[in-house]
Amino acid sequence: MAERVKVSCIQLNNSPDRDKNLYVSADLVREAAGRGAQLICTPEYSCLMRDIGGDRLSFATDEAGHPVLKAYVALAKELGVWISLGSISIKISSDKMHNRSFLISDKGDIVARYNKIHLFDVDLPNGQSFRESKVVEPGDKAVVARTPWGVVGMTICYDVRFAYLYRALAHAGAKIFTVPSAFSIPTGQAHWEIFVRTRAAETGSFVLAAGQCGLHEGSRRTWGHSMIVGPWGNIMAQAEKDEPGIISATLDLDAVDKYREGIPALKHDRTYTVEKQGF
Repeated sequence: MAERVKVSCIQLNNSPDRDKNLYVSADLVREAAGRGAQLICTPEYSCLMRDIGGDRLSFATDEAGHPVLKAYVALAKELGVWISLGSISIKISSDKMHNRSFLISDKGDIVARYNKIHLFDVDLPNGQSFRESKVVEPGDKAVVARTPWGVVGMTICYDVRFAYLYRALAHAGAKIFTVPSAFSIPTGQAHWEIFVRTRAAETGSFVLAAGQCGLHEGSRRTWGHSMIVGPWGNIMAQAEKDEPGIISATLDLDAVDKYREGIPALKHDRTYTVEKQGF
């Protein structure tokens, strides 16, 4: 396997206009490929973004007929690059969809699919409420996939709060995590950088976190600040502007092995029970 890979994260400001979003994102993917990126990551809901109360289900499409998936498959093949399609809305029934991520090879083959496991059902301090589970069916399988540069562990947005998922992916061989996201402003300000860097440092892995940014339909805003983080928790690249763009870095996969040899925390996992005392 190749020891080094140039990666890019595409930051987007998607609207409910799927065709417009695809036009903008495809241009950025082409630009990243032109700069030498071999693996290009896009954010959560790379198809479109709706307001909090927007009917996302009406815009969902089954996988076989999804125009955004078809476009990205063709783009990967045309450009000869691997693409982590952060997520798109895949309709699975009359009232449910999956928030599904895809890993596409440079030959245009779908190498892996991941359905978001942890759903964002929260009431934020600013009064906003999100109920992702209203229309999204959660996944029940963690996914790792082989690439020419090593094993990738696939996650989506809210998953980043669940450390056990990333530990399981690392134990399954993952050296790179993808975290496509559409973080809210309050949670992004408080927690985005903390969680992305922690997931990297606690497992000695690279994290590629492409995000949605800015004002979307209605009043919905997302945090952006897309990041590429190294196995020491070091920020290798970060989007500074609240607008669509590209960040890039070259990953040396040997750094993962060196980190894990020096701090073998994954080998130190222990089984234990919780004992309640004084109740």
